[in-house]
Amino acid sequence: QLQLVESGGGLVQPGGSLRLSCAASRFTLNYYVIGWFRQAPGKEREVVSCIDSGDGLTYYAGSVKGRFTISRDNAKNTVYLQMNSLKPEDTAVYYCAVPRFISRYVCSGSADYWGQGTQVTVAS
Repeated sequence: QLQLVESGGGLVQPGGSLRLSCAASRFTLNYYVIGWFRQAPGKEREVVSCIDSGDGLTYYAGSVKGRFTISRDNAKNTVYLQMNSLKPEDTAVYYCAVPRFISRYVCSGSADYWGQGTQVTVAS
């Protein structure tokens, strides 16, 4: 069964950057749609960004558009989320998982094979 492992979180100042990684063993991630999700205490889980398994179609939440970039490194079997110009409102636990559906306009919030999450804290 597919197992995903997130890493790269930490404490960063507003305006700073982090790169999150989503890695898997055995299974080849380029055959899967991969999504990044986040959840802050007391708030609903939200879709941040997703990348398709084939043509590279990507989705970004409006709140991160222009600041975050999702990408794949097939040689490392890893999906990345480059996060720039971070804001305190980006503070959350970030998860990667396999969404049920992706289009240009939406990425499904229903997903499978959740990782353990990595904490991102943006504060001075």
